[in-house]
Amino acid sequence: MDNYFILDTLFPKFCLGCQREGSYLCEDCWALLDIAEHNYCLCEKSPVRLPAGQKSGKCNRCSDKRLAGLYFALPYKEKHLTKKLIYQFKYQPYLKDLAKTLSAILIEHFIKTQKNTDEIWENGILIPVPIHKNKLKIRGYNQSEELAKELAKVLQIPVILNNLVKIRHTQSQMELSKEERERNLKDAFEIKNPAELAGKKIFLVDDVYTSGSTMAECAGVLRKAGAKTVWGICIAREE
Repeated sequence: MDNYFILDTLFPKFCLGCQREGSYLCEDCWALLDIAEHNYCLCEKSPVRLPAGQKSGKCNRCSDKRLAGLYFALPYKEKHLTKKLIYQFKYQPYLKDLAKTLSAILIEHFIKTQKNTDEIWENGILIPVPIHKNKLKIRGYNQSEELAKELAKVLQIPVILNNLVKIRHTQSQMELSKEERERNLKDAFEIKNPAELAGKKIFLVDDVYTSGSTMAECAGVLRKAGAKTVWGICIAREE
């Protein structure tokens, strides 16, 4: 008998939207999600919708940002369901296998925005935003790593783990201002093996993009290590 069938029988999944048994997100609730059909620049206020064929992920106002651009599937504030999916992925009861559902949402976004091409992902690697070992011990997994592993199966590009590492425990970013977030993350990350990243197009994976401070700090470290470009991928963007 299939092991997944046994697990689903003993521990059935219920839709986080309507509680229907069968999956974490039923077809009806999936249809309620506003999966982005466009890409937007990195500006914090009034981000610009980028033309479909534009290769750059930035506009003139945000051209100095460390990230080359950002792919995100959902607006974070708009839907209660979006917040619930991400919350359950990160907090108790720690639904680790939500990574499959959330990666599928991102893949639909890539298809809708025509980013499902070999040109986009060529010479690319996925790197999850790391968490400190203390947090990893509590949760048992890094949610960004689980998401990256699922994306890799579809995008057919490698995941590089334990190269970008978090070396310093930081205060929770949630209640901090933009300036405080930047100070909080300064010198919190380092690269273990720069040669593994040299000349690569890196896709930095996280769950939510808020002020962009975490991804910006990671992108700066990765670029100093020799990465060609660093793009961000996240489930949702908070504006």
